[in-house]
Amino acid sequence: MARHHSEIDPRLMANLRRGVVLPAHPLALDSDRRLDPVRQRALTRYYLDAGADGVAVGVHTTQFAIRTVGLYEPVLRIAAETAADWSAKPAWLVAGVGGRTEQAVKEADIARGLGYHAALVNVAAFKGAAEAEILDHCRRIAAEMPIIGFSLLPAVGGLHLSYDFWRDFATIDNAIAIKMAPFDRYRTIDIVRAVVDAGAADRVTLYTGNDDHIVLDLLQPFVVRSADGASERRARIRGGLLGHWSVWTRTAVALLARIHALPDDAAVPVDLLAQDSIVTDCNGAIYDAAHTLAGCIPGCLEVLRRQGLLEGIICLDPAETLSPGQMEAIDRVYAQYPEMNDDAFVRANLDRWLAERGRAIPLVA
Repeated sequence: MARHHSEIDPRLMANLRRGVVLPAHPLALDSDRRLDPVRQRALTRYYLDAGADGVAVGVHTTQFAIRTVGLYEPVLRIAAETAADWSAKPAWLVAGVGGRTEQAVKEADIARGLGYHAALVNVAAFKGAAEAEILDHCRRIAAEMPIIGFSLLPAVGGLHLSYDFWRDFATIDNAIAIKMAPFDRYRTIDIVRAVVDAGAADRVTLYTGNDDHIVLDLLQPFVVRSADGASERRARIRGGLLGHWSVWTRTAVALLARIHALPDDAAVPVDLLAQDSIVTDCNGAIYDAAHTLAGCIPGCLEVLRRQGLLEGIICLDPAETLSPGQMEAIDRVYAQYPEMNDDAFVRANLDRWLAERGRAIPLVA
């Protein structure tokens, strides 16, 4: 049965509008490249205990290849069941849906059946198609469940879409948010303008996926003026749906809370502005900016491995591993920015996250 955003728990919708931390959930594999359900569940528990308001599963960080090896439904199921079992606080469940329309509808049906609230629509399979066809695809998914638009940079398989596309997307009734990850200031501003010009800013919430500009995305007021320049509105990016936030998540939660504590018209402390370059430098190492993001997933897995959450840097594709020099780059940011990691928090709670009945062990702050 189709789901409309008006049917979602009002508390969850209020959180989404205010802005939340949504880590893009990695995939936990054992040394034989099989799903490790214990560690997969431990990751979800970690994110919820770290203060994230939900998770995004079946997305790029989860590895798109889960679809070809029969893991899409099992991985989504583990996250949904863990979130329901682990925390009394309602958590956002966002499912990545991809492929052409038939596949995407099937994935949306699976996600909806598992209790997911929204579909993050990856339209990479429509590369070269007319934007009108891509819009029809988005409307078809929106007929199944609420959707989140996804502007994904071409370096990791996405495609750039126009201002006109995003203005039309924002008019889709069951569109509730857009994750902006073009890694491009011009295209980010285009999307902000499109949502405001569509009159949808109060319904379609803007989320950053720009891992190279996280802090300033969240701090910056975006000015959108009328065609004649006589009036203007200011729009804000309220939260993040980020692969970068799949690591050091407790620090990310604290960062977003500090940003939200600032009134929109307040002066921004210099040390908070400086966080933008620090976070971006850390992301450059973890996400492998030196090699056009080739090692972005292995980089996240390596941080989680160091913390004990994962067994190793294991991807479905054996060739997908850290790039030359990436391990040393991660060593460098660990040493230079020790305040950014949440290793002590993970160390204090790892046993309970890995336990079958981990809730019996109290959370350590």
